[in-house]
Amino acid sequence: MLSHLEGLIEARNVPVSPRLELPSLSMNHNIIVYSRIIGNYQMYELLDETAAKVVLAVDGGDSIRRVAQRIQTPYETVRLAVNELEAAGYVQYDQGLTVIDGRVRAAALELVASSARISPPSIEEAYVLPHFGNWPFAFTHIDAVYVWTHGGYQIARNPDDYPLFLAVANGDVPDWEAYFERFGISTGSERQPSDAVSGPLQIVLYPQPELDVEWVDGYPVIPRKKTIEYMQEQFAHFQPALAMLERMYDDIDLDVAYRETDRIEP
Repeated sequence: MLSHLEGLIEARNVPVSPRLELPSLSMNHNIIVYSRIIGNYQMYELLDETAAKVVLAVDGGDSIRRVAQRIQTPYETVRLAVNELEAAGYVQYDQGLTVIDGRVRAAALELVASSARISPPSIEEAYVLPHFGNWPFAFTHIDAVYVWTHGGYQIARNPDDYPLFLAVANGDVPDWEAYFERFGISTGSERQPSDAVSGPLQIVLYPQPELDVEWVDGYPVIPRKKTIEYMQEQFAHFQPALAMLERMYDDIDLDVAYRETDRIEP
């Protein structure tokens, strides 16, 4: 997404009066100019790919390391972006990061959504996008297995037909649907056929009356117990992953034995 904007965003260091202007996006001969004035700064001076992601990913009190994990970006790259944003007065670091002005976040989201209309999000970017929403969520189903095994187990998914699975609060479903629509990503309460969605990505939303979230490697995920229950219901697919969890965590005993020769033959 945003990488396609790099080199195309006009940046000027022009003093301006302290006022807020509405964001504008114009395309002229493939030259993109994004302008949003906040305080004495024009937002397109600083909102490159990393800066925009940092602003959107910050949850009050976050450490730089937590934000780096969340947006899957090297720590040093995020630290430098935070330094620039702090110098400009957009974020503050005091026992954790805080975005000072909500209008900065709105500008960043507009920039990311605009870039998605030019270049659709990749699979990697799709995993980052939920962190930019205003509502809690947790990875569930296949994605929860991936998180709890620290990336050690991933069921193959076709990159041309790739669903992501999110648990969300009941009342937040319309907001999530509208949010992902901004990025051209289809949503539904169950996985849809590839010819029923506009693009290779889709988000499967699982509404929950109460959303129980744990954090693993910077990812919000449903509890391990619920993930194991799901895996046991699909034992043929997740037997090796269950054995992997048993080796990883000393406090669980699943009595699962798995060898490479136990694989299901096609």
